[in-house]
Amino acid sequence: MIQYMRYAFIGLCLILIGYFSFRTYLYYFDTTEPQVSMVGLDEGKTYAGDMSVKLKGTSPYKVAQASVWLDDQELEHIKLNRQSFEHALAMPNLDNGPHTLKAEVIDGTKSANKTVFERKFHTDNLGLQAALVSTSLDHKVAQGRCLHVKFQVNKPTIHATLQALSGNHTCFAKSKNSLVYEAFVPVECEQVANEYPFSIEVKDKVGNKVLLEDKFQVTPVNFTRKILHVQNNKLKSELEFTSLQERDLEDALDRITRSSVKEKLWNGAFDVPILMTRVSTDFGVIRTSQERGRTVHKALDLVAEPKSVVWASQAGVVVLKDRFTHSGNTVVLDHGNGIISLYFHLHDFADIEVGQKVKKGNPLGRMGMTGFANGQHLHWEIRVNNVAVDPMQWTQLVG
Repeated sequence: MIQYMRYAFIGLCLILIGYFSFRTYLYYFDTTEPQVSMVGLDEGKTYAGDMSVKLKGTSPYKVAQASVWLDDQELEHIKLNRQSFEHALAMPNLDNGPHTLKAEVIDGTKSANKTVFERKFHTDNLGLQAALVSTSLDHKVAQGRCLHVKFQVNKPTIHATLQALSGNHTCFAKSKNSLVYEAFVPVECEQVANEYPFSIEVKDKVGNKVLLEDKFQVTPVNFTRKILHVQNNKLKSELEFTSLQERDLEDALDRITRSSVKEKLWNGAFDVPILMTRVSTDFGVIRTSQERGRTVHKALDLVAEPKSVVWASQAGVVVLKDRFTHSGNTVVLDHGNGIISLYFHLHDFADIEVGQKVKKGNPLGRMGMTGFANGQHLHWEIRVNNVAVDPMQWTQLVG
């Protein structure tokens, strides 16, 4: 029995010697910085009301002390002397706006290893308010055009969605730092003329919500009819230059719309993208041709001098430059927030590449008759959330 106690005592001594030796080693030679985190405070997030923030940390040796500053003013100095800790910070009532919380944690080693941890955040205790700027008199839209809705808020940063005609439409600031927001709701040519409701859910970064509701009127348009005469086998002859069909373009436009830049790249009205002499086919014309049958022409066909320069109708990004059997040489620009413009039948392309930013008036190519075309002209199209709308409306909108 005594022998076993002797072995146990020796073992305990060895354990103690090992422990204190390891602790001594850590004290003199450990260079590991303390691990630090903040619970209840995320980088860049916005908070309202009372804030519950905890400072947590750990060190292989021990954490000796921690100091916390709020907006460069010392908030707390904490004596710790333990391997790990969790400390609730006494957060004061803060003014609305940006803030910075910084913590400095020092371990108890001879080298006093230090970690500096910082979080930037915002506080917002201002109630959310929103009101429509456009009135019921403004909320009338012809078939094939866009309903343009504007509202004002009392905060610069919001998320807002307009719901109408069974679809959701993103709202965005009219200009940088503006408190006036806008949304464009595309109305199909085939949409029945009637009165429809719409609602806008406005949400701020701390979760406050406001719901705006109103109605709008879709008014009828008497779209004309036209027979289109195109050279026999024109679509078949295009296969010599490309294998890309109309379905390929539509698939590409769907992807482009879904990945549209979440930023308003344009300012003011759009320009007619060519020095035109006349409009050969208006928007919404119901056309019949020997190869394509009956279709609704959801664009403008513009005629100018042969091989006239075609330019960007607004600032944007080149998202497509290719040739298709029906549209010929084609350029598509993304203007942001789901607004895109299309340019068909180009004779050739300007020196542009996909991904390139262009300004209003930058050349895109020259007018031609590639694709399913019966003469030199520019097919100019604007889509909102991939719904084609009358481009002439956008030459009058000061968006």
